[in-house]
Amino acid sequence: MKSISALLVAASLLSASAALADSRVFIVPNHSDGYGIDQCLAKGEKCGASAAQSYCQSRDFAAATSYRQIEADEITGTVPASVGNSCAHGACNEFLAITCTR
Repeated sequence: MKSISALLVAASLLSASAALADSRVFIVPNHSDGYGIDQCLAKGEKCGASAAQSYCQSRDFAAATSYRQIEADEITGTVPASVGNSCAHGACNEFLAITCTR
C-alpha cells in the first residue's frame, strides 16, 4: 500500500513540474511598425524584451524566455505566400521566434 501511495505522490510531482515547464514557440512575421521594435526583437536586443513579454502575456503565458529572427527555411511546414512575399520597409521574408513559458 505504501508503494502505491509513493507512486501516486511521484506521479503528481512529475505532472506538476511538467506543467511549470510548459513553453511554446510562436513564429510571427517581422513587420516594421515604424518604432524599431521589430529590429530589437529580430536582433535579440534588450530593447525587444518588453515587446516579447507583452506578446507572451497577450497569449496567456507568463514570460518570454527568448526571441530572435529566424529564416523562412527554419520553419517546418509552409509559409503562406501572402506572408512570405511581403516586403514592407525592406523586411522581406523575415520571421521572429518568440519562446513563451507559463
